[in-house]
Amino acid sequence: MRDLIRRVARPKRTIMLLPLLLLSGCNWVVLDPQGAIGASEKTLLITSVLLMLLIVVPVIILTLFVAWHYRATNTKAMYRPDFAHSLPIEIVIWLVPCIIILALGIITWDSTHRLDPYRRIAVGTQKPINVEVVSLDWKWLFIYPDLHVASVNEFAMPVGTPVAFNITSDTVMNAFFVPQLGTQIYAMAGMQTRLHLVADHPGRYRGISANFSGDGFSGMTFTAIATDQAGFDAWVQKARQSGATLNGAAMAKLEQPSQDVPVSYFGSVSGDPFGDLVSSFMGKAMSMQDATHLSTPPATNGSSGMAGMNMKD
Repeated sequence: MRDLIRRVARPKRTIMLLPLLLLSGCNWVVLDPQGAIGASEKTLLITSVLLMLLIVVPVIILTLFVAWHYRATNTKAMYRPDFAHSLPIEIVIWLVPCIIILALGIITWDSTHRLDPYRRIAVGTQKPINVEVVSLDWKWLFIYPDLHVASVNEFAMPVGTPVAFNITSDTVMNAFFVPQLGTQIYAMAGMQTRLHLVADHPGRYRGISANFSGDGFSGMTFTAIATDQAGFDAWVQKARQSGATLNGAAMAKLEQPSQDVPVSYFGSVSGDPFGDLVSSFMGKAMSMQDATHLSTPPATNGSSGMAGMNMKD
């Protein structure tokens, strides 16, 4: 008899453990933050989920209870076909969600301003390190304008020192994201977005492109190295020892679509590649605008001129 019970219980245990087995393959990096921004976002995520569960869990429990209590075989259940309204029930089902939505609104308002990616991070008297980021097909270029070095698919930062990112794209839109440091932000051609992050613990953190941008985007990863000041200085020195220079020819080569690009360094930077890239897109936009105006016939008979404009252009 005991053997029979064990055989019946084992499948039930397996079914109960199945969700845990499925979740064991998940990468929980978002819930393992290594920086102040990531830690705040983890707290926000968990708080929001718990508040929403205050509605979801009771609803699930009541749904199961009602289905069980009013089953066909339960003759003790009260049958009230004319039931239409209950003030206590109406108060509960409207008041509780409204309170939770209000709480979520207050938390969201506060966190939206406190975790604004454009907002500088104050860490004592530490000055932020400036890093210019360019997304390419399908690689990431990191330029240190103050240190005159650059790297591909890898960047370094001292632990406890804020990093100020200026981000753009040389191609289609991508999304810059280091899950353990926090805050995903888009990289868009001809535009600049900003992001401020800080690492509280040393380590090598995986960065990804979180926006589909073509066949090679899944391999468009990079490594964020957080180390002490000595390790960061050694990384900069390693980059400077590279004989390569980031100039127009190097940029033209990087702009060619390629996949699985290894980490590489540029020991010097010629001019302002980041600014030139953004300006080039602005120049293209102005040229297209001028061409559109030239192709637009003059307005006649008091018309506004919009009738002759090709909105597709």
